[in-house]
Amino acid sequence: MEEEQQHPQANKDNAILDSLMTSEISDRGLAELGRLIVRYRDFPGAKDIQKKLQTLLTQWKLTEETLFEKTRAIHSQGTVYRSQEGNQEDWF
Repeated sequence: MEEEQQHPQANKDNAILDSLMTSEISDRGLAELGRLIVRYRDFPGAKDIQKKLQTLLTQWKLTEETLFEKTRAIHSQGTVYRSQEGNQEDWF
């Protein structure tokens, strides 16, 4: 049996998911959900986060396929992770 691992971003990602679960659907929220699904896919642990990801998909009435269709369209515009002041990406 494989030992469960703790993801180094688990605390931060849990906080993001908690926020998403109590907010309305937005471009930023869809992008965050897609990003986290990719991060935790096939990760050997973080079952609580993986469960929240599935819960949020259900809550927002999405499948992974429809989520990724929406996020591809959002990312093609290139503005979801940009700051309001200019072109700097907001995680810098």
